[in-house]
Amino acid sequence: SETPERAMYRELHEEVGLRPDHIKVLGRTRDWLRYEVPQHWIKREWRGSYKGQKQIWYLLRLIGRDNDVSLRATERPEFDAWRWHDYWIPLDSVIDFKRESYRRALLELERFLHAKPATRRQRLYGIAYPEMPASYVGPAEAAGR
Repeated sequence: SETPERAMYRELHEEVGLRPDHIKVLGRTRDWLRYEVPQHWIKREWRGSYKGQKQIWYLLRLIGRDNDVSLRATERPEFDAWRWHDYWIPLDSVIDFKRESYRRALLELERFLHAKPATRRQRLYGIAYPEMPASYVGPAEAAGR
């Protein structure tokens, strides 16, 4: 069984061609976030066996270069273009049935955007804060329920 972190790294490579050394994980959602797909969006042969997805979302910082992104890392690319944009823009562009899941993920991960690095004392006493701003947010998906 694949862990959420392994799924994130696998999907990151499959979808945008990035490897673990290209990114830094700044945070993740505590729990699985779910959404259901309306019946009219599900292929007829999948109806009854597919309801939606559950996802753990990760907030990542690109420590590589923009040209490390490759949308042709696999034989069947999922995307044909990419761009940087403001943190909240996905809420305006995502399909309706995913919007609430995106909203919850972005709200939960927002705390990692403005957190201050831990001081030596905080690290010694077990109080840690994630590092400064992130650039990329994306889900690690698991099909079904």
